[in-house]
Amino acid sequence: MTSRSVSDLAEVRDELHVVARDLLGKAGPGAEPGWDVLAASGWLGIEVPDEFGGADATFAEVAVIAEELGRAATRVPYLGAIVLGAGTLRAAAPGDGRAELLGQVAAGEALAVAVITGGDPAFRLTDGQGGRLRLNGEASFVPDAADASRLLVVAYPGDGVGDPVIVALNPLVPGLAITPTPLLDETRGLAEVQAGEVEVAPEEVWRFSGDPHAAVQRLRDRASVALACDSLGVAQAMLEKTVAYVKVRHQFGRPVGSFQAVKHACADMLVQIAVARELVAAAVDALTEPPEGPGAAEAAASVAASMAKSYTGTAAVDVAGKAMQLHGGVGYAREAGIHTYLKRAALNRDLFGSPIAHRARLASRYRPAAAGS
Repeated sequence: MTSRSVSDLAEVRDELHVVARDLLGKAGPGAEPGWDVLAASGWLGIEVPDEFGGADATFAEVAVIAEELGRAATRVPYLGAIVLGAGTLRAAAPGDGRAELLGQVAAGEALAVAVITGGDPAFRLTDGQGGRLRLNGEASFVPDAADASRLLVVAYPGDGVGDPVIVALNPLVPGLAITPTPLLDETRGLAEVQAGEVEVAPEEVWRFSGDPHAAVQRLRDRASVALACDSLGVAQAMLEKTVAYVKVRHQFGRPVGSFQAVKHACADMLVQIAVARELVAAAVDALTEPPEGPGAAEAAASVAASMAKSYTGTAAVDVAGKAMQLHGGVGYAREAGIHTYLKRAALNRDLFGSPIAHRARLASRYRPAAAGS
């Protein structure tokens, strides 16, 4: 890629930031813009190939939207339906069902949500009667599953050994239960998905294109990085809101922003955001590159994703907490809206791997070497 093309892409992404900020920021934190508005803006089909009505862009553009959704604390099913759902469709092997669903997703006519767990295989496919398969398993804290018009369940063979596949299901199929999970964060929708002897037709089972295990790990890393982008947007919004407030709030005849302790706290927030932004940018770049299988490049992308998720998730909670403190009593008032960002940051921090889990994942790279020394 030439320096000219890199510059052009950076300019396009900067413009996308501005447009998204203007559209999402008008309604205020916790607002829920219509899905048709996002479809009209082209955000649902960012990674959908142009032959299916999408923009055929990259994860870097999806990351821009994810950051602006966090900055505005917007309640939309973007994580489950676009970051994971559309990402799963992109990773699936070509087929008529996939092609039709990609077009519907880009147009906003279908909300395809992926059910992907972070650890051991949660869903198993076993042989049934009449050439049909049966799906069993359960998963908790699935983003946006209750809003889905189609579920894309990542499932494994009955013995848990073998390649994962995608099971495309109607959420209303018998034996499938979707139970919303009560949350303090009102800007997210999570649910528990349970499958008990769900009959699956052969045409509902789709293969991954390329290495299936690498594809599933890449989807998990996409979710982690998208949440890091969201947390970065949350932290940036809290810093801007706090700086604006301490400039106008007066104590002892002068702005509280002139007090040294307040200056230091705002500076600390700025430093945390600057470090987070670098880590997130590196992770987005790593995931924007085409997948190459379970090689060094994929391993590097997973490392970058864990670094970004673990640091940014913690930093966003710290920044939002400082914002509430620096607002004084006003910060605890519901009208201020800071509680919305703090609760969103706290959920982002633990969803798809807590900071402890991601740091343990990073540390595991050194265990074989340590054992052999």
